[in-house]
Amino acid sequence: MNETTLPLLEVRNLSVSFPIRRGIFRRQRGEVKAVNDVSFSIPAGQTVGLVGESGSGKTTIGRTIVKLQSITSGSLFYRGIDISLMTHAEFHPYRKKIQMIFQDPHGSLNPRLTIGSTISEALEIHFPAMSSGQRQARVAELLEKVGLLPEMMRRYPHEFSGGQRQRIGIARALAVEPELLICDEPVSALDVSVQAQIVNLLQDLQEELGLTMLFIGHDLAVVKHISNSVLVLHHGRLVEAGLANEVLKNPQDEYTKALLAAVPRI
Repeated sequence: MNETTLPLLEVRNLSVSFPIRRGIFRRQRGEVKAVNDVSFSIPAGQTVGLVGESGSGKTTIGRTIVKLQSITSGSLFYRGIDISLMTHAEFHPYRKKIQMIFQDPHGSLNPRLTIGSTISEALEIHFPAMSSGQRQARVAELLEKVGLLPEMMRRYPHEFSGGQRQRIGIARALAVEPELLICDEPVSALDVSVQAQIVNLLQDLQEELGLTMLFIGHDLAVVKHISNSVLVLHHGRLVEAGLANEVLKNPQDEYTKALLAAVPRI
């Protein structure tokens, strides 16, 4: 199988456990399995939706892919290369290929830095040969790409609305020219009208830049709108998977049916 036919990302039998510690010596008394033997793949250029209620393990999966969380067992393959056990130094070249957009746009931005400095940080790390002028021009270009004005780079995070802060988070993720975006509930903290704007922006950017996305969420209507295929997670286990329209029009698992029944209808 050559690189063109490989999925961009493949997750094989992924499990993540957290220890339960008790007593004054904090000895381990057990463990909680947040993710239990999950396997899936994401073809290049497509969006896979990962849905489930809070605590289902979906954010943990996203964090393991970007190495913010260690795995207990299983493997992660990026373009056929096993990235599971790479050290942070070994993973560094892949960090700019795989970027994460966080759920809380306010908490993910440093309040002491202007948004220009926040976006420039990633450029300094991954493109050290770039001059200060080139970085500033790149920041201006990114802000325009996400629907903000270049002169806003001198402002601080508290001067922006929630939707604007999420646009800044997207610009920061795009700064290093990633191939894969892990979108961790990027619209759940936003007003409904703003959610649609951010989802549409992500779709436009995907088409323009050829991005691949893992879109994590609990709102099935949003996930269906943006995803090619859907994975349903329940208590850390994958209970259903398939094309978005097929899964959501004709769900097979009782948990998926319950999630659909909980979607408000106007």
